[in-house]
Amino acid sequence: MSKKLEGKVVLVTGASSGIGEATALALAAEGARVALLARRADRLEALAARIREAGGEALPLITDLADEAQARSAVLQTHQAFGRLDILINNAGIMLLGFIDGADTEEWRRMIDVNVLGLFYATHAALPLMKAQGGGHIVNVSSVAGRKARAGSGVYSATKWAVGAFTESLRVEVFRHNIRVSLIEPGAVDTELREHISDAKIREQSDAFFKSITPLQSPDIAAGILYAITQAPHVNVNEVLIRPVEQEY
Repeated sequence: MSKKLEGKVVLVTGASSGIGEATALALAAEGARVALLARRADRLEALAARIREAGGEALPLITDLADEAQARSAVLQTHQAFGRLDILINNAGIMLLGFIDGADTEEWRRMIDVNVLGLFYATHAALPLMKAQGGGHIVNVSSVAGRKARAGSGVYSATKWAVGAFTESLRVEVFRHNIRVSLIEPGAVDTELREHISDAKIREQSDAFFKSITPLQSPDIAAGILYAITQAPHVNVNEVLIRPVEQEY
C-alpha cells in the first residue's frame, strides 16, 4: 500500500516536543521527507535519528523562529536540501498565561515574537517557493484560545486570534496559486506548554483543570493535521477545531 505523503517535503516548526514532534513522526511514517525546526539541538537530533531509524528522511534545523533571518534561512535550507517545499506546518508557539494587570510585559513580547511574527516570517519565506512550484499547503496551528478569550489568557488569546485572521486572509490571497491553507485549533492538549507559565495561581488552575479531564495527546492533533493535508487536491480543509470530550469552553 502506498503511503499518503510519498515524495512530499514538509517543514514542521516547533518540532522538538509536543504537537510538532508527534506531527513530524506521523508525517514521516506516511512517507514525507521532513525538515525539523526548533531551538533545542539535542531534541531535534534525537527526533531526526528516530525518523531515520524507521527508514525516513529528516533534516534538523536549529533555528530561533523569532529571528526573521533565521526563519527565512531554515525555509531556504529545506528547499535546497530536498528540492521543493510542499507543506509548511507552522506549529511553534509558547503559552505564557497571566493576568493583564501587573503582567511581565517581556512575556507578551516573547509570545508575539514566536506565535505571531515567527509564523509570519516562515510563511513569507515559503510562499515564493510554493508559487514557483505550482502549489503547496500551509497549516497554521492556533488554539481554542483563538476563539474564546478568558481571564488570564488575554495576550496568548490575542496572538491566536491574530493567527486566525492571518490564516483566512492568506487563504483568500493564495488560492489562485493552488496553495491550500488550513487552521488547526487544539483544545486542552497534554504538552509541556503549561510548564512555562510563570504565574503561580494560573499554573495551579491549569494543572487542576488538566487533572479533572482526559486531555488530548499530541498524536490526536497530528492526526487532525494529517487529515487536512491528505485530502484530494481540490479540497481545502479550512479549519479544524479539536477539543477533549470533557472540555466545556
